[in-house]
Amino acid sequence: MKIAVLSRNKNLYSTKRIVEAAEARGHEVRVIDHLRCYMNISSKNPTMHYKGESLDGFDAVIPRIGASVTFYGTAVLRQFEMMGVYPLNESVAISRARDKLRSMQLLSRKGIGMPVTGFASSPDDIDDLIKQVGGAPLVIKLLEGTQGIGVVLAETNKAAESVLQAFMGLNVNIMIQEFIKEAGGADIRCFVIDGKVVAAMKRQGPEGEFRSNLHRGGSAELIRITPAERTAAIVAAKVMGLNVCGVDMLRSSRGPLVMEVNSSPGLEGIEKASKKDIASMMIEVIEKKYIETINKPNKTHTKGKG
Repeated sequence: MKIAVLSRNKNLYSTKRIVEAAEARGHEVRVIDHLRCYMNISSKNPTMHYKGESLDGFDAVIPRIGASVTFYGTAVLRQFEMMGVYPLNESVAISRARDKLRSMQLLSRKGIGMPVTGFASSPDDIDDLIKQVGGAPLVIKLLEGTQGIGVVLAETNKAAESVLQAFMGLNVNIMIQEFIKEAGGADIRCFVIDGKVVAAMKRQGPEGEFRSNLHRGGSAELIRITPAERTAAIVAAKVMGLNVCGVDMLRSSRGPLVMEVNSSPGLEGIEKASKKDIASMMIEVIEKKYIETINKPNKTHTKGKG
């Protein structure tokens, strides 16, 4: 197969591992900076161009699109889909997962456990919104934030009011969630591939830090998850429509609570914690899905998708 990897940096651990795994299985791989792609959108012959050349002949595409460039990155991925290239994760699924509010609403509709979450637009509703999630301490999140950036713990109602007023004054979208104290600054990431949890790790924030992101100095260790946690991760991935994802959840007194479904989870932490070749598992599933797709009478990744 000829595989395109959409990544802005070919030297990133995850990108390098995906390329190594694909080449080890005999595939031709090319890393493409999606921000340098440009498109000719046509009903008869949609094309993709990159640094002056036409991109064609790819069988599959693996998107590694950063949260800050979701809009353009998913547009590039859609164009590949229109050209008949099979995506490991579809553009519509990535957009669904990246919209934190929408993803929480979809998970809620399926009855998946999650922290009580509130969302409002007017500063006049702040007091009642805080009450709706059980009051302080509570967590305030920018909807556009990633890797723990834009996440604030408000320990009192007054502090929460001040932070919410400040964010609303900047015209940014925020949501608030109950603080799960019993989680102890740790969360669980379940790595889901093709409807199965292939590895799971516990991420622990440094002392005094409630965020457990590895980018914030957190540590990771292999962990055995419960049947309820496994089920929650699998269902969350299915709801988002993602073949590969990281499902982040908290352990609470009422069971696992899903916080986020990450459509481009990093491989370094999970591979080092689990000692598993996650990158090769990703290539295996794209081989399987691609073969299934080309054997179908009506290809699911042809023009008009998304």
